[in-house]
Amino acid sequence: MRAIVYSQTGDPSVLELVEREPGEPGDGEVRVRVVVSGVNPTDWKSRAADPGQPTPFAEVVPNQDGSGVVDAVGAGVEGLAVGDRVWVQLAAHGRPTGTAQELTVVPADRVVRLPDGISHDVGASLGVPAVTAHRALTVADGGPIRLSPGALEGRTVLVAGGAGAVGHAAIQLARWAGATVVTTISSDEKAALATAAGAHHAIDYTAGDTADRIRAVAPDGVDIVVEVSPAVNARLNQAVIKNGGTVAVYANNGGDTVELDVVQTFVLNIRYQFLLLYTLDPAALRNAAEDVTAALQDGALPVGEDAGLPLVRFPLERTADAHAAVEDSVVGKVLIDVSAE
Repeated sequence: MRAIVYSQTGDPSVLELVEREPGEPGDGEVRVRVVVSGVNPTDWKSRAADPGQPTPFAEVVPNQDGSGVVDAVGAGVEGLAVGDRVWVQLAAHGRPTGTAQELTVVPADRVVRLPDGISHDVGASLGVPAVTAHRALTVADGGPIRLSPGALEGRTVLVAGGAGAVGHAAIQLARWAGATVVTTISSDEKAALATAAGAHHAIDYTAGDTADRIRAVAPDGVDIVVEVSPAVNARLNQAVIKNGGTVAVYANNGGDTVELDVVQTFVLNIRYQFLLLYTLDPAALRNAAEDVTAALQDGALPVGEDAGLPLVRFPLERTADAHAAVEDSVVGKVLIDVSAE
């Protein structure tokens, strides 16, 4: 089979296309024939960390997310069978084998059946973005801890950076769950994408008076902030959040240190909830997979430019270019075509 590997960290040039024998699934594992692999910032950051250093395994196949068809099933696996169409999350977490290869062996609990009629493009766009967004929307004081139609009825959600992959998923899931969705973006182009994803209000934060414009559409304040840039947006969040609101932080774009006004944070009873997909309680991952599946069945998570998330495609042999595109902050979701369905 064809696979992309790297054996030391560095820039995209460390990625190499090779031929390898496919692995065999062990107990509790399945082998998936990957149709489409999804690329996330975490994939290039793992590859680029400490340039020139050895990798934790002799060879690493990158990429956490993907979509494909179950090819073989190991002992003790229930609920999955050869031929099932599936999406994969956390394929390479703690393991050498991600989805940038034709056949990947994955623990069965990281594999989720893809509902009928849902494309592999959608499947490969889930994983890190959708599960992160689900978690961000389910950590507020007083719940909900699960998402479904009506679960966020009466609440206002502010999504920072609504044109990104996590922001896109957060808009879609919040809208599906009944929230009023406000997002901040930096251009008319990104506003159009966020609106196509389902945001009720898209506010250009480069135009000034961002807090006033958010308050104009959410006079009582926002209940949940899905935050990608906590260092940059700390003052804005404090200005627009409702008493008892939650700031759910999933990234550190724009700085590693957050400065808060302690007294005002006290006064508003603000909860800051930091979240990292890779160290979540397994129960939270299962909840997310179940709720995301329900949203898929309702048609709530489409991708493509018409749905607010343009697709940027590369063949497997150009995985290095795909990683570079994500590292360069291309607008849209970067997908790698691995094999035919």
